[in-house]
Amino acid sequence: MDIWQIDKLVLFIAFVIPGFISIKTYQLIVPSSGSTASIQLIDAVSYSSINYAFLLAPIYFVEYYELAEHSTFFYALFYAFTILGFPVLIAFGFKKIRMTEWFQNNAPHPIQKPWDFVFGQRQGYWVRATLKNGKVIGGYFFDKSFASDGHVPEQIYIEQSWIINADGGLERAKADTAGVLILSGEMSCIEFTKITPLGATYEQK
Repeated sequence: MDIWQIDKLVLFIAFVIPGFISIKTYQLIVPSSGSTASIQLIDAVSYSSINYAFLLAPIYFVEYYELAEHSTFFYALFYAFTILGFPVLIAFGFKKIRMTEWFQNNAPHPIQKPWDFVFGQRQGYWVRATLKNGKVIGGYFFDKSFASDGHVPEQIYIEQSWIINADGGLERAKADTAGVLILSGEMSCIEFTKITPLGATYEQK
């Protein structure tokens, strides 16, 4: 069977591409575990079918009133939106539904790991990471910091490394600090403290 025959190529574009776009968009906005290629192909066809189910009425009217004969441009634009644009909206809509309280009470949370949930909010924190050897590393996690997400091991880059005082609080930034990188295999736990609206001022509770 030659997949590059025009009829088979059209079927491939129509029933795989929309679902593939939905899957990839959803994976970008919601960290999740990966799946095999065969499973993704089945999911892509399923999502494509959902895509056409939502657009069944518009597609019917476009074909019934023969839009292609009246305006080739708008006809092509409509199907470009159907195949490329609407699947993106489905992914965002599905995420919004899964984040509702009702859905979370009746199904697993869409974000599988607490690590991704915390850092996915993209907020700044004072952090104190306790390593497995008992050492505590503290610092300032903000817009120039970074935490891994998705399928890679948990790692965190803190843009400012701070000195820990005798009470366990963050005393001041280290001289000429360029941050600190902590690997997942070294961490035992991380404590977060909110950054006050007045700026980067840490107060030990």
